Amino acid sequence: MGTVDSAYPRSPRGAIKIARLLVAFATFICFVVSRSHEAYTALAIMEVIITLLFFLLYLLKLDKKMKWLFWPLADIFNSVIAAVFLLVVCLFAIIIKTNYGTLVGGVFGLVLLVLCIVDAVVLFRKISLSGPRGRNYPTR
Repeated sequence: MGTVDSAYPRSPRGAIKIARLLVAFATFICFVVSRSHEAYTALAIMEVIITLLFFLLYLLKLDKKMKWLFWPLADIFNSVIAAVFLLVVCLFAIIIKTNYGTLVGGVFGLVLLVLCIVDAVVLFRKISLSGPRGRNYPTR
């Protein structure tokens, strides 16, 4: 499979991914316990799964082996799209607030929204769109 990058979880990018995982899981738990609308729960669990997959991708250095996609840019798109969906869904959860669990889940979702934006900004500052991506030969 791949080698494990033991420094990644301690890096700023890894710490943000771990924070996103924990807050998304807390959001999911709040929505499930409060029996909120299925859309709230589905968004939270999708965010947990997708963030976990990106975390494992970078942890196992699979982004270096699967070069058919520019993974940091895909991660930025994921963060931006997740932020937009979280903004809409969590504002609805806070405004409607059928119970306190939904309200707390909505607040956690807004914290997750901020983490998504921070993740996108950190990744955007890290990538170089004009440089080579690991190829040792010039393009023709």
